[in-house]
This record gives sequence, C-alpha cells and structure tokens, in this order.
Amino acid sequence: MTSELRRSLGVFDAVAIGLGSMIGAGVFVALGPAAWAAGSGSGLLVALGLAAVVAYCNAMASARLAAVYPASGGTYVYGRERLGSFWGYLAGWAFVVGKTASCAAMALTVGAYAWPEHAHAVAVGAVAALTAVNYRGIQKSALLTRVVVAVVLAVLAAVVTVSFRAGDASAGTLGGELVAGGVLQASGLLFFAFAGYARIATLGEEVRDPARTIPRAVPIALGITLAVYALVAVSVLTVLGPEALAHSPAPLADAARAADAGWLVPVVTAGATVAALGSLLSLILGVSRTTLAMARDGYLPGALAAVHPRFRVPHRAEVAVGVLVALVAATADLRGAIGFSSFGVLVYYGIANASAWTLGGGRTRALAALGLAGCGVLAFALPLGSVLAGAGVLAGGVVAWSVSRGRAVPPRG
Repeated sequence: MTSELRRSLGVFDAVAIGLGSMIGAGVFVALGPAAWAAGSGSGLLVALGLAAVVAYCNAMASARLAAVYPASGGTYVYGRERLGSFWGYLAGWAFVVGKTASCAAMALTVGAYAWPEHAHAVAVGAVAALTAVNYRGIQKSALLTRVVVAVVLAVLAAVVTVSFRAGDASAGTLGGELVAGGVLQASGLLFFAFAGYARIATLGEEVRDPARTIPRAVPIALGITLAVYALVAVSVLTVLGPEALAHSPAPLADAARAADAGWLVPVVTAGATVAALGSLLSLILGVSRTTLAMARDGYLPGALAAVHPRFRVPHRAEVAVGVLVALVAATADLRGAIGFSSFGVLVYYGIANASAWTLGGGRTRALAALGLAGCGVLAFALPLGSVLAGAGVLAGGVVAWSVSRGRAVPPRG
C-alpha cells in the first residue's frame, strides 16, 4: 500500500489555499495592532510595504525550493536537504509551534466575532469542525477555501467602497512621523498576515506538476493579497484616521459605522468570521503536513506518519494538531498568540532563505540574502515578550532534537 498523498491541486486551487491563509488574518486581526505600533498612517503603510518585500523574498525562496523538493513539509524538508538535519528540524519545530499559535489566534477570532461571550468555546468548536473537513480529503478543503475567499473579498470590497466615499485622504490621515522602531514592529506583526503563502509549498506532495504550479501560484497569491491589504488599509485610514484605527478592536466594522453604513456592520462581522475560518482551515492543513514529514523522519512519534487508506490524508497528524490547537484556543490570549506566532514563522522563513542561498544563481541568492536579513530584523523588532517566549520554545526544541536525533532518519541529500 502506497504512503504517498494524492496529487489533485492545480494552480487555481493552490492560489485559493494561499489566499485563504493570508486574507483574513491581516485585515481582521493584525491591522489594528500594527497601526498602534506604527504610530501614524504613513508608518502603517511603510510597514505594510516592508512586510510585503520580506514576504516576496521568502515566497521566491519557498517557490524555488518547493519546485526542487515537491514533498510535504516545506522548509523542514528544504533545511534538512540543503543545510543538514538540525536546521531542517529547527525549521519544522518553529513552524509547528508558531503556526499552532496562529491556528489558536484564528479560532479565537472566530469566537470573538461570532459569539464574544463564549469566544473560547466557539474557538474549540471551530477547530473540531475544520479538522473534520481536512480529514475527509484535500479536494474538499480546497473547495471550501475557494468559497471562503470569494465571500471575504466581497465583504472587503464593500468596506473599501463605503470608506473611500466617506473618508478624507488628507495628509493628516495618511501622513505623520515615521519612527523606525515602530515601523519595524508593525511590519513584524503584519508579516503574520502574509505568511500564508507557504501553505502552498507545504502541500508540494499534493500539487499536480509542482515544478510549474508552485512557482506560479505563490507570487499570484501574494500579489493579490498585497493589493487587497493596501486598499483596505488606505480606505480605513481615510475614514477612521491612524489613532482611531490603532485603538479599534474591530476596525472594519468601525469604519463602516464611521461611514454611516450601519447596514454593513453585520456583514463585516460575518465576513470576519468566515475569513478567520478560512485561515484556520488552511493553517491546520499546513501544520499537519509538516507534522507528517517530521514523523516520517523520526523526530515526532511514528504513528503520526500514517496516511488514511481511503482519503489519502495524514489523518492521525491532523487529529493530533486539531487537539493541540483546541487546547491552546481554550486558554490563549489573542494578541500574545500573534506575537509568538510571528517570531516562530520568521525563524522558519530565515531557514528557508538560507536553504535557497545554497541553490546558487545570482537572483536567487540576492533575494535569499535580503529575505534572511529581513526575517532577522523583523523577528527581533517584535515585542520583547514575544521574542523571549519564542526563543525559549525554540531552545526547548533544540533539547528535544538532541534526544530524538538518535532515532531520526539521516538527510536524504
């Protein structure tokens, strides 16, 4: 019996999964905290551009590596093959713990919008439901993601339209003083929103013609997301201004109210819920695939490497990830989860860029060097608590590696 996953995703499906992972997290979760860190409208927009540059470098590194190594696991596989088993393991560890926090953040967002009085209970229910969807197969997940993306884009288009009609794009709303530290911290928080493009790379074993599909899907998904984020950020700034945006727990709903479009508020609330569900769906998908790859190589329990004989998915890994995310979602703080996740994900992409550097080629190396430097700067510009917590968990992963390496599979380079 084969243990390989089914290759069923084309470019459109891969782009949809990437969009489902990115759009929603940034708009409905990270935009407000990033505006607070940036301190001005211009600072927020510069931070958005900086996050996009780093994300683009990482996307190109991931796409190039995924075309060479079209297997589940993403940078865990790339780091192992290009840099050695330790760096592959560290990337996988950073991804799993960082994205587990991301999953919890998205689940809590669902609860906060759908039923604030019982946010944690709703979050746990959302994790259970979407884990069941992923268990049934990747095609069902891709179909649901396309629906989610369509709904969210329609809601965001409505918010942008009413905000631009009512807002004032003056120097007071879009200008302001730039503070380097604030811009970098805001960029690190916004990077949390862009990081979903890697979901395409971690699905390398389930993509048709990965050498062609992945390099096309990654920049398309990232470009669409950047355009959407820029439009939403500018439109909300014009109607709320930077200070109100920074202090708003639900900036898109507040923008609709400020634009005298009260009818849009429940639509935005529903859109935020759907967006968070879409992000959570794809996040669980990616974490379970990296868990599968690490279990195959002996760094996690071997039982997690099982592939369902009918649905051809890593069903035990998906259930294990779902249980862990549900536990975190039952107790986590939303803002803390975002910062912790950003640190882990930036470490993950730092290793991806270092891996891409070894492939050679002038353009590849230039982008990899820029991406590696950007990841380092943004990671340590995050709030101190996030940096310390992230570094502590990574140190714990190093200890676990020293214990498990005796039974792990050596690099297959």
